[in-house]
Amino acid sequence: MKLVNSPNLLRVALLSMVLALAACAAPTVLNTQWSNPDFKGKPIRNILVVAVVKDTTNRRTFEDAMVKQLTARGVKAEPSYLYSPDAGAMEQAKMQQAVKQSGATGVLLSRVVNVSTKVNVAPGMYMGPPMGYGFGGFYGYYGGMWASSYYAPPTLYTEENVSVDTRLFEAKDFFLVWSASTTTTPGSTSAMAMIEQFGQLIVGAMAADGMI
Repeated sequence: MKLVNSPNLLRVALLSMVLALAACAAPTVLNTQWSNPDFKGKPIRNILVVAVVKDTTNRRTFEDAMVKQLTARGVKAEPSYLYSPDAGAMEQAKMQQAVKQSGATGVLLSRVVNVSTKVNVAPGMYMGPPMGYGFGGFYGYYGGMWASSYYAPPTLYTEENVSVDTRLFEAKDFFLVWSASTTTTPGSTSAMAMIEQFGQLIVGAMAADGMI
């Protein structure tokens, strides 16, 4: 059987493998989390979800996704847009009224604190022939390597990172009881899948800390 030296095919295969691994990676990672050691009222079983997002559609989508994840954990939860559907920040009196109407004992608030773009460089590399290429001992192989080696140039690609701050407050006095910082790298993941994974991560972390 004749071995075909195809450096272009090899490069495509390597690139495909890298992209496949990147697609499998979780878009959101938990950087840090903190639980207030002075809080004695856990677990919180009724939560009002608040997304600090100017776009009303994105806000509703995010709050609904978080409510879904909390409900799956047996926590009663409602989105804040039910009580304040308009865009923009809620005044203090309106927030307190929303908490009262919902019966919530906790308020979960998430906001984007930073969006950064990182430029990455994949270094170039020489790709040689398949194993067994060449003949005639060392110098035959050596000559064959030089004759068929291929240089893959460096590749530039950008990566967007979104930093989100999430905090859980006790609703009675708006006392901070839990917080977490996360980084989301959207990539090729759909918006809905990304929000769902974010919700699973945050709700899972709160559950692990005994907050819900």
